[in-house]
Amino acid sequence: ARSTLRNAAFTTFRSSGMNRLILYLSALILLFGADSLVARNRPLNIGSYNIRCNNPGDGENAWPNRKERVKALILFHEYDVVGVQEARPEQMEDLQQMPGFASVGVGRDGEAGGEFSAIFYRVDRIQVLDSGTFWLSETPEKVSKGWDAALNRICTWAKMKDRATRRVFYFFNTHFDHIGPVARHKSAELLVARIRETVGEKYPVFCSGDFNSGAGSDPVEVMLSAFSDAEAVSQTPPYTPGWSYTDFGVKVPERLMKKGKIDFLFVNDRVTVLKFGILTDSDGRNHPSDHFPVFVEALLK
Repeated sequence: ARSTLRNAAFTTFRSSGMNRLILYLSALILLFGADSLVARNRPLNIGSYNIRCNNPGDGENAWPNRKERVKALILFHEYDVVGVQEARPEQMEDLQQMPGFASVGVGRDGEAGGEFSAIFYRVDRIQVLDSGTFWLSETPEKVSKGWDAALNRICTWAKMKDRATRRVFYFFNTHFDHIGPVARHKSAELLVARIRETVGEKYPVFCSGDFNSGAGSDPVEVMLSAFSDAEAVSQTPPYTPGWSYTDFGVKVPERLMKKGKIDFLFVNDRVTVLKFGILTDSDGRNHPSDHFPVFVEALLK
């Protein structure tokens, strides 16, 4: 009888222990499964920011007086990837001091010469798999000025991997000419063609830039023939004043408001835009740049 009781007790203990083990393992599976789901649905903060070139003629708005504010803005809003325009070599050096960030890109005059349309990214979130730069001209593979443009213009691109979701995507960043209408039109056609050639239809695409063109303009319509304006497809109502060029001052002239948005972030159908904003941060006297930065929170499909 005692032997039977001992065996029954042991069997009960073993069964109870097994049940606890099963519960523990189930909890681990649920926990790691939930973590995996969260990782797969972790959004990226993406942006475009014309930081205004280093021009001593800007007086109190010259780069040395505002560079810390530009860096602070990028860090505060926790951009994961941001395309900048008009960054001269000394400005690139300043921005490269942002903790946790690296960049890709070359100057529009070749190597470190002239303004960059660089892409900055958080190294703990993003891995660069490939990158390059081409010129917006009839000869994209070499330093050149295209059509009726006043200056050399470029597009820098990167193939990136999100370390959190393990998904691969492409980011293109550009700055269209401010003078030549033919150059802006041809640049848009070239950009669309190069993105299609480089990416195909497999990967999510972001294309940021100062397009020196507003809604309804010919260059923007060319871009919209292949991509969507992130503002138009945002799941949350856009947070924007309706324009993106400010000329630094907090009180923006009416003529600039009427220009509307000239800084865009385009996406393909493999990107879900959760939020879109044009950020109007200021110190009460002026803005960190003469353009507002664009901010997008997005998921990769």
